[in-house]
Parts: sequence; C-alpha cells; structure tokens
Amino acid sequence: MRLRFLAAMLVLASLGIFNCGEQSTTPGDDTPRALSAAEEQVVDAYNAFGLSLFREIVAGEKPDNVFISPLSVSMALGMTANGAAGLTLEAMLNTLEFSGLEMQEVNESYRGLIDLLGGLDPETEFSIANSIWYRENYIFREEFLNTCRQYFDAVVRELDFGGEGAVDTINAWVEDKTNGKIEDILQGPIDPLVVMYLINAIYFLGTWTYEFDPALTTPADFHLPDGSTASCNMMQRPGEEEESAFLYYSDEEVQAVDLPYGAGWYSMTILLPQSAMGIDSFISGLTEDDWDAYTAGLEETQGRVYLPRFQLEYELLMNDVLISMGMGIAFDPMRADFSGMREQGDLFISRVIHKSYVDVNEEGTEAAAATVVEMKETAVDSFVMRMDRPFVFAIREKHSGTILFIGKVLNPGQGS
Repeated sequence: MRLRFLAAMLVLASLGIFNCGEQSTTPGDDTPRALSAAEEQVVDAYNAFGLSLFREIVAGEKPDNVFISPLSVSMALGMTANGAAGLTLEAMLNTLEFSGLEMQEVNESYRGLIDLLGGLDPETEFSIANSIWYRENYIFREEFLNTCRQYFDAVVRELDFGGEGAVDTINAWVEDKTNGKIEDILQGPIDPLVVMYLINAIYFLGTWTYEFDPALTTPADFHLPDGSTASCNMMQRPGEEEESAFLYYSDEEVQAVDLPYGAGWYSMTILLPQSAMGIDSFISGLTEDDWDAYTAGLEETQGRVYLPRFQLEYELLMNDVLISMGMGIAFDPMRADFSGMREQGDLFISRVIHKSYVDVNEEGTEAAAATVVEMKETAVDSFVMRMDRPFVFAIREKHSGTILFIGKVLNPGQGS
C-alpha cells in the first residue's frame, strides 16, 4: 500500500517530484496513515489521468520541454466538477478517470490527500492552495461553494471583475501561493461574460537527501532527438556507499533512478529510455502498468548519476487537450450543464490555463504550478454580428414581403 501511494506521487506532483518505492533513506518513524479503499482507487485514478494528460500534451506539442502538475489540473477540475450535472458531470469524471466513483467519495479523497501531503515531510516544503473568485452581484449555490470550502480548503471571494485591480488581485494570490514562481497567469481585462475562476496552486521546495557536489558539475553535450547536441551543465553524484546507494531499475527499454529529498518521503524519479532518438515513442506507450513495474523494480544499487542542471517555465491552454480526452461537453456553451453552481446553469468552461515552473540544481528542486478554470456565462445573444466590412441592406414591407429598397455599403463614410 505504501508503494502504491509513493509511486502515485510522481504523477501527482508533476512527473518530477514525488515519493517512490522503497527509499535508500529511511523516512521518520511517523509513518503516514494507511489509505482507505476509496483513496486507493482515487490514487489509481490520479495516476491514470496524469499519464493520459502527459501523453496527450506530448503528442500535440512541438518538440520542446514539457512540465505539468497533473495534481493541480485534477484539483481545479475536481472543484469545478462539483458544480456540474448530468452528462457534463459524467464526462468530467470519466476524463479525470473517476468513473464508478460517487462525487462524495472523490471529494473525501481530495480532502484526505490535502491533509496527508500537508505535513508529510518536515524537511520538505509542499503546499496546496485552492480558491474561487466570482463576479460581484452574481449568486451561486451555497451548497457548491461550501463543498469547495470543506473538501478543498477553497478561499471563496466575490470580486468586481470590471474593476481595474481584479486581475492583479487574482494574480497576486497565485503568485503568493507559489512563492513568486507563477506570475501573471491571467491577462486583463476580464471578459464581461466571465463569471468565475476556480484556481489551484501548488508549491514544492526540496533539498536532495544527498546533494550534488557543485565542484563536480562540468559543461557537457546533451544529445537532442534530431541527432544534434546542445551544451548543458552536467551535475554528477556517486552512490558508492551503502547508505547513499541509489534506487535503480533497468531493462531493455529504460533505466530508472530515484533521487530522494529531505527525510525521504519525496523523491524525483527519472526514466531514461535506452534510445535517445525515441523519447516521444516511449512516452506515447507509457502506461500505468509500465510505471508500476518500473517503480516496483527499484532496488538499492551502487552507481553514478549524471543529471543536467535545468530550469523550465511552461504554459499551456489545456482546452484542446481536455476536449480530446473526452471533456468536450463542459466547454460547449449550448450543452454544458453546471446547474450545480447556480440555478440557471447557463455556464460553461471557457478556458483551462496551466502554468508551471521547476528549477533543478545541486542543492535540490523548487517547483510550482497553477491551474485556472475560467467559467463563462452563456451569452443571452447567441451570436455576434459586427458590420465592420461591406454589407447588403434592404427595406421591406413585411406583410407582403415586398422589398422597397435594397443596397450595399462599401464605405459608410463615403457620401455623408
């Protein structure tokens, strides 16, 4: 059970910062409580959703770095799902891999995970924050807001979205909860049809249990998928003594190593495909069963690890990815059902914005992510017709249908 939970942390925290396998360090005596059956099922769902989301993003992105927090995306959408109903709720739960679970079970497991992760390792900083911001003078169901407060610790605020400081207020909250690493996730002004933002923010700061010696960091070539090379600063650490040996796994397809943080409850697990030319193919075939096999196979082994020092910032509008994963109805103004949020139910998800940051160096790792779910009100006018180009117009008598005048306008300023 412990292995299941620790392995899940890789996908949950961002496919880079997590607990995994039996640690080469021994965590403190305060072992976390056992997971309930429902929580185990939800952890499996997190893993499946995180890997699916990662595969989908990599398949659609240009050859470039990718860094996401599936946990952040899942929590922001999990809050949102509490306001969904009917087919919209079904689609959201299926996409989040929660099919077969009642919303109450999902909420309780989110609650349990927030409590569990909050104080898991006193030597590592990890925080989760959620908030809901809604347009001034709009009324939402109190049951929905209270559910988000109870299970997600969500801060709920009414805000004048038309005010000059609205975007700054929301951005400042995100920046504060990510220790300044996620800035300007929203750009103003706020669209008049936007009525709510549901936001998750995650922050992680961990020092390696066994740090990399900066004196051993040297310039090196990094081999790119197209066969060319780029320069990087390559860190290295030997695991020559028994107490500092690595948790390591290898087969014909992949090498895997686990690098612990702090007291050992969090770690970075790295998967290195044996072929440098096939990273996207490897990711496209990476399943939850594969992941479980790699992490379960980690064993204490003496060796040497070379890891480039790197810093990434990543941003993605996730609409297309989530739609392709089966959540399209939630983005459809005509079909979305969010009657659980307010009585009219005339809301839909207009954008899901994700931003992340990671800095990996000799001392450890700092990472942050934020996810914004933007809710819009379905426009009373179902279309916009802006006559800012040539048009035809007619004057007619409606009873008989007789056209009295007809003309075209090429330049409304001409002849005036």
